[in-house]
Amino acid sequence: MNTQVNTPPAGGKHDTKHEVHTGGYQREFIFTAAIRLFHWLRALAILILVITGFYLAWPFLVAPDSSDVLVQGWVRFGHLVFGFVLCAVTLARAYLFFFSKHDIERRSIRDVLSINSWITQLKSYLWMGKLNKAGVYGPLQFVTYFAISVIAGAICVTGLILYANVYHEGMGGMLWGMASTLTAWMGGLAEVRLWHHYFTWVFIVFVVIHVYMAVWTGIRFKHNSVDSIVSGYDYHKH
Repeated sequence: MNTQVNTPPAGGKHDTKHEVHTGGYQREFIFTAAIRLFHWLRALAILILVITGFYLAWPFLVAPDSSDVLVQGWVRFGHLVFGFVLCAVTLARAYLFFFSKHDIERRSIRDVLSINSWITQLKSYLWMGKLNKAGVYGPLQFVTYFAISVIAGAICVTGLILYANVYHEGMGGMLWGMASTLTAWMGGLAEVRLWHHYFTWVFIVFVVIHVYMAVWTGIRFKHNSVDSIVSGYDYHKH
């Protein structure tokens, strides 16, 4: 039995060597524990924020007669908590991309700058060849993830503007100067809220396409599927 075990060492620095299995497959470590944790935290945050956000825009539940049960207040509280979770995860993921010792994400930039890599990915999506990548993402995938990261930053900024215009103590007070300037620049709170809503729909569309493509990629190429963001490992047939 030809098996070489490669366990990621402690301290965050992971070896990208393969573990060879019988059956002709190689195993490669591509996603660190931090990346996987932040991925699922962001997914949970987006789910909760979309649900609570639509409810806050159109509250359809009626509280019981007791005045100590504030449905709208609890929904708003959940929206605020997971809004800050999304802000923290967005900052953490940006930091890991640029400064993590595990550079497989950064290596994807080579493919973005290569015309041949673009052609290879487009041909592979048309069932005309295999998908070969220098990093963990293909060029189209990388550009899409970069764009959604920018949108995540934008939805965090608009959310913080709305927060600072309601809560004037603590962090809201600290952000008030920036928030008031951006509010005026964007044309008022109504416009800020509209853009916050538009960015939400971008997230919704992205999640649907992202889940579909993750499943399709696993079926089409037999590797780098949904299980990679759970276990951290990708499998290649050699």
